[in-house]
Amino acid sequence: MRYIEFEKVVRKVASLCIAACYELPGDVLSALEDAMQKESNPAAVKILRKLIENAQQAAAEKIPLCQDTGLAVVFVEQGCEVTITADAGKTLSDAINAGVAAGYEKGYLRKSVAADPLRRKDPRQKTQDKRPDTKLPGLWSGVRGLESYNTPAIIHHTVVPGEKLKITVMAKGGGSENKSAFKMFKPTAQRSEIIEWVVDVVKQAGADACPPFVVGVGLGGDFELCCLLSKKALLRDLGWPNSDRFYARLEADLLWRINALGLGPQGLGGDTTALACMVETAPCHIASLPAAVNIECHSHRHKSAII
Repeated sequence: MRYIEFEKVVRKVASLCIAACYELPGDVLSALEDAMQKESNPAAVKILRKLIENAQQAAAEKIPLCQDTGLAVVFVEQGCEVTITADAGKTLSDAINAGVAAGYEKGYLRKSVAADPLRRKDPRQKTQDKRPDTKLPGLWSGVRGLESYNTPAIIHHTVVPGEKLKITVMAKGGGSENKSAFKMFKPTAQRSEIIEWVVDVVKQAGADACPPFVVGVGLGGDFELCCLLSKKALLRDLGWPNSDRFYARLEADLLWRINALGLGPQGLGGDTTALACMVETAPCHIASLPAAVNIECHSHRHKSAII
C-alpha cells in the first residue's frame, strides 16, 4: 500500500489549476500553428496568429489565457493501492477542492461558480465557502471568513490498478459548455444521422463558443455516461485518433464536415472551424443509442499530473 499526504494532493491540484489557465497545451498550440499554415482565408490567418500570440504572452507573463477561467472539472484515477493520509473526516475530494480553492486564489483566477442554479437573492451569487483548512504556508494570509473560491469542483473519480494517483484538471469555460448537447437516437439510427446531428450542434454553437473548437463526442453508455464520454474525449491528445479504425474514420469525417461549415476562427469565416473532433464510446442498451457533444473553445485548458 502507498500513502500520499493530503497536503501533497492540495499542492498538486493548485498548481494544475494555475498551469491550465496560463499555459495552452503543446498539442493545441501545434494544432493552431498547423491550421494557420493551411488556412486560405487571410482574415482567419490573422485571427489564428493572434490566438497563438495570446497563448505565448499568457505563458510568458503568467496571466490567464482568457478572462473566463472556467469551472474546475477534475478527473481522478486512483490506484487501488493508494491511500490518502489526512486528518479524520477529510477525504480525497476535500483535498481536490482545497487545491482548486488555493489555485484560483493564488493564481488570481476568476471565480465563476454560482451558488444556486435558480433560487437566489442576488443574480448568480457565487459560492461562499470557509477558507480551506490546509497547511500551505502563506497562501491564505489576509483572507478571512467566507470567500468565493470557485468550488466545489466537478470531480470524476475512478479506481484503477496500481499505486499511482493521476489527476487531470480541466478549466471549462461557460461559453463553450453552454453549447453542448445530448440526444437519444433510435437504435436503428445510421452513421449519417449521427454525423448530421453533430455537425448541426457545432453549427448552432457558431461564434458564441469561440471557434476554432475542439469537439468531443460520446456514443453509447446511458444518459449520464454518454455525456461524460464526450467530455473525456476532450482530454485526448489532438494528434491521437481513436484506436478503433471505424471510429477514427468517423472522427476524420466529422472534422471534415465541421470545417466545411466555413464558420472559421471566431465565426468570421475560414477553413478552421475545429482543430479536432474526438469520439469516445461505450456499450449501451439494445434499445438505446445515446449521443453527446461537448464543445471546447480554442483556449482548451487542461493539465495532468501523476503523483
